[in-house]
Amino acid sequence: MTATKYLFDLGACLSTVEPSGSLNEAMDSCDALLRTLRQEGGVVHLVGNGGSSAIVAHAQNDFVKGCDIRALVYQDVPTLTAYANDIAYENAYAEPLGLWLQSWDVVIAVSSSGASPNILNAAMMAMGTAAAVITLSGFNPGNPLRKLGDVNFYVPSHDYGQVELTHAALLHYLTDRLAHAG
Repeated sequence: MTATKYLFDLGACLSTVEPSGSLNEAMDSCDALLRTLRQEGGVVHLVGNGGSSAIVAHAQNDFVKGCDIRALVYQDVPTLTAYANDIAYENAYAEPLGLWLQSWDVVIAVSSSGASPNILNAAMMAMGTAAAVITLSGFNPGNPLRKLGDVNFYVPSHDYGQVELTHAALLHYLTDRLAHAG
């Protein structure tokens, strides 16, 4: 594959994102949730596995440094592996979320497949506390993560790299928008 083809495919991926409503409406909804969260001193909780874990860690940095929004990722290796070993990896995010999450917080759940049990359990736990949930998923249009949350962004691709880059771009847009609008 040439660089031109790869970037063309990425552009196609970016242009075919299927959000809740229109893309602008979905971003407006996220923006409103996060502005309210910032005003009320709430926390953004971010969860993801593998490449999605790196994406949420980067977004955490942008929320904290650029947007003045408190943000947490649940990637501390000793804590994550303790929950995975002692409870189950399927609950390695839901368990600490249950400790830290408040009903006025926002959870951002990212999964390329939209089918990772630990991400699904975290999103369902958050919904049970009445926290707002934003999901980013890909691969199959019927993936279970896409059906959860207040605002959902689905990337219609089975290519991990394209899905992950699109998720990163969506989160970058959101944090840049919040950072530059004050």
